[in-house]
Amino acid sequence: MTILVTGSTGNIGRQVVAGLSRNGAQVRALVRTPSKADFPKGVEVAKGDLLDIEAMRAALSGVSTLFLLNAVTPDEVTQALITLNLAREAGVRGIVYFSVIHADLYANVPHFTGKHTVERMIEKADLPATVLRPAYFMDNDVALKAALTEHGVYAMPLGAVGLSVVDSRDIADIAVAELLRRERAAAPLPRQTITVVGPDCLTGSALAAIWTDVLGRPVRYGGDDPAPFEKMLRSFAPAWLAYDARLMAERFQRDGMVASKAQVELLEQMLGRPLRTYRQFATELAAAWARG
Repeated sequence: MTILVTGSTGNIGRQVVAGLSRNGAQVRALVRTPSKADFPKGVEVAKGDLLDIEAMRAALSGVSTLFLLNAVTPDEVTQALITLNLAREAGVRGIVYFSVIHADLYANVPHFTGKHTVERMIEKADLPATVLRPAYFMDNDVALKAALTEHGVYAMPLGAVGLSVVDSRDIADIAVAELLRRERAAAPLPRQTITVVGPDCLTGSALAAIWTDVLGRPVRYGGDDPAPFEKMLRSFAPAWLAYDARLMAERFQRDGMVASKAQVELLEQMLGRPLRTYRQFATELAAAWARG
């Protein structure tokens, strides 16, 4: 039996493919351009995208478990709903859907509400799925290198409520564990939602303090004004996406992304190890920057 991984060339998807391969799973990776695919030996490559119906029917043929991760795009919901319907048509008996924490709470943020719509379809259709709801990625802060090292500013307007930021490696490991659990089960498993978080709830100021320690120089929090954040994103992203991210930052400041002790304990039980901390992440990243 085969596990199909969508979003396979992105940060999370690549790690999921590698993790499944290490665990001996039969993996098929959906890609738009097979010649650019670089996966572990034995991984099957399927050419197509989520709106190419016949390519998706071919990619889903013989698939027992699906990892559905689709990018934030204007037609994200259409992509996901079509894929889930095709998966049901193909007899897929296990699904892991990549959503976002507080998909139901951040109602005015387009990509959050889009993912919540997909969650509702999973529920109403009673699909045998695990919904993963990750919090803010630590890895987003890789883009802050210049602000941190040249200007001494932590520039993400995350606010003072706090976010239980999570390492993408932990997210991928949880996804792999759930995919394997569903793949190896004798029968389809009940629906489940797992909130994927880090061990520490951190504010913008707390993150700046960590970077001060790690870099050995003063780093200040850039403040809560989301306008510079939106402007920065518009320098390399579409205006609609930059505005979507601004709305998300405003909800960070209002509602946060605060994990419970029980959520952290569940994840560590699943992984069989502690979750990675932001300080560990920052220390590793700063060392990589120093090496060039």
